[in-house]
Amino acid sequence: MEKIKNYEELSAKCSVCADRFGKKIAGGSGKRAVVLCGGTGCISSNSLEIKAKFEKLVEEKGLSDKVTVNQVGCFGFCSQGPFVKIYPEDTLYRLVKMEDVEEIIEKDLIGGEIVDRLLYVDPKTKEKVVKQDEIEFYKKQVRISLHGCGAIDPENIEEALGTGAFLGLARALQMDRADVIKEVLDSGLRGRGGGGFPTGRKWQFAYAQPEGAKYVVCNGDEGDPGAFMDRSILEGNPLAVIEGMVIAGYAIGAQNGYFYVRAEYPIAVNRLRLAIKQAEELGLLGDNILGTDFSFRVHIRLGAGAFVCGEETALLNSIEGKRGMPRPRPPFPAVKGLWDSPTIVNNVETLACVPYVLREGAAKFAQYGTEKSKGTKVFALGGKINNVGLVEIPMGTTLRELIYEIGGGIPDGKKFKAIQTGGPSGGCLTEKDLDSVIDFDTLVAKGSMMGSGGAIVMDEDNCMVDVAKFYMEFICDESCGKCSPCRIGTKRLLELLTKITDGKATMQDLEELEELGRTIQTGSLCALGQTAANPVLSTLAHFRDEYIAHIVDKKCPAKVCKNLMSYVIDEDKCIGCGLCERQCPVNAIVKTDYVAPGHKLPSRRIDQTKCIKCGLCMSSCKKIQAIEKK
Repeated sequence: MEKIKNYEELSAKCSVCADRFGKKIAGGSGKRAVVLCGGTGCISSNSLEIKAKFEKLVEEKGLSDKVTVNQVGCFGFCSQGPFVKIYPEDTLYRLVKMEDVEEIIEKDLIGGEIVDRLLYVDPKTKEKVVKQDEIEFYKKQVRISLHGCGAIDPENIEEALGTGAFLGLARALQMDRADVIKEVLDSGLRGRGGGGFPTGRKWQFAYAQPEGAKYVVCNGDEGDPGAFMDRSILEGNPLAVIEGMVIAGYAIGAQNGYFYVRAEYPIAVNRLRLAIKQAEELGLLGDNILGTDFSFRVHIRLGAGAFVCGEETALLNSIEGKRGMPRPRPPFPAVKGLWDSPTIVNNVETLACVPYVLREGAAKFAQYGTEKSKGTKVFALGGKINNVGLVEIPMGTTLRELIYEIGGGIPDGKKFKAIQTGGPSGGCLTEKDLDSVIDFDTLVAKGSMMGSGGAIVMDEDNCMVDVAKFYMEFICDESCGKCSPCRIGTKRLLELLTKITDGKATMQDLEELEELGRTIQTGSLCALGQTAANPVLSTLAHFRDEYIAHIVDKKCPAKVCKNLMSYVIDEDKCIGCGLCERQCPVNAIVKTDYVAPGHKLPSRRIDQTKCIKCGLCMSSCKKIQAIEKK
């Protein structure tokens, strides 16, 4: 690839690539395009093998001059993957398996007939939906951070250029650095990593420091359980994040940027490396970018899975080769960061927004959102929800819209109980909060937080004490141990929660639980410790009755905590098949002398002294439903 030497050449290159990409989508090239989801979720469901089979059969059937096959990033609708989309018709097939490939080729690519059975079925209307944008899951989404994800081949820089990549950088390089920062400030962009600090203001602090070595760091250490926003952006359009980093580097006067990405994200890392290589080959990274005197280089550092390294100062220590432990602040990284030099740390989603702001203008970004929370936010929607996946919605969308319209509601007609936002650092929001808007300040006021964007939905079958215990187990494992409120306090919190779920606690323990949580909040060094008690305090505030039931009644209302529940066979429903008996790993199920009316075989009974509460008996009795939790 020849290097792009100036703005005019970039503009011309983008025009050519846009025309080529547009023809691919609209069929102007004379070829039909088969596009497969290449996100981690779909790859784990054989998307790569499905792609290989498409390529093999397209060649065998002599269609190579009529059909192209390639992969893109995450489509977002993870519970319906793997996806295959056919252009120019824009037909979307979901839950595609290896055995479906030949049928799609024969019926659709050759015969021009849609394979009805692979179309998405709207759960409300029961009608089959052909196009992606007609699915309820996508209707309220606006893709800014996820620009290009699910549309372009993330391993082909020309497709990224065809959708506007590096035009934001080209505009930035024609502006004064202070004006670039003002554009970001005017957009209202706030950090998407959890804190919500104004991005432009952080850049101002670093810009104001004396000339010398400065750095831009991309925080891709996504550690929240159930979160996959940053991973999907890096897998789907890594060049957008690179462009955002280069713009940030230009704005503050830095010449080097570091990506800090979890080593558990091999697909994202490989695509990021390839994107950096391709950008360097085109002259969009390196020396004298686009013929200017601005030079910028990008490096990658892999994280080893420490949740605490999501905290920016711990992350900087890790990049420097030190143990990932937070530093006292101030001084803040924008003044004294990487190798004691001014450093701005932005997360993946924040940097992915920056090219849009510079390309389209601050006003267009700010037209989305609320007064103090502009733009969009990406959420990883999971848990007890029909439409599990990745969504990008304008700030100001309500929780009800997120859960019931985009998310499709709760499976099996169960009742909504809570949604945990912000991961281990966040809190639970309940039914009374469903009409609250989603923005930074509203969620904090409600006792939760935006966090990086994890959103776990819970239904009536979830025990909120058990949920708090789950998050506390995670925090205890991930505490770096530097400060005693977090190191010791979280361990004590976990011990108290364990006493409660084991049915051994007293009301005095409940009082200590709350008091200790407040102490950890105020005494911890970094944000991990300061927010560690949030799940406990949040569930205590909204579900205190569940805690009291565990302590006073020695019962788990949701029948989740093993020491406070049991499996019981209704001997009148039992048909005596013995399947549960054969499944039991500890021989806790015995035959009785009782034969239920209408049946011929003796019923079974569970010996509670032997039962280990594994639930295999109940799973094996789904058809008869003679076993229940009590």
